[in-house]
Amino acid sequence: MGVAMPLDKEITYYLGHLSTEQKKVVLSVVKSFAKEEEAWADDKAYIAEMDRRYKDLESGKVTGLQLDDLAAKARQAFKSRKNK
Repeated sequence: MGVAMPLDKEITYYLGHLSTEQKKVVLSVVKSFAKEEEAWADDKAYIAEMDRRYKDLESGKVTGLQLDDLAAKARQAFKSRKNK
């Protein structure tokens, strides 16, 4: 919560410098972000799938992938494509 307040103040500061048309654009962007957040949260099939995957990870049924391992594989794939 400590970060949110300075962000709120900064957003409020910049909103004061925008024209009405610019504020309308900002509002449409904010609304689209809010809709994206709502979309997955209300999708029962998505939530059930994420719960199943989480349980599989927790039980050890599947192994996860560490971010460092993923990054190393991505770098290697990039180098391989670059050298062709």
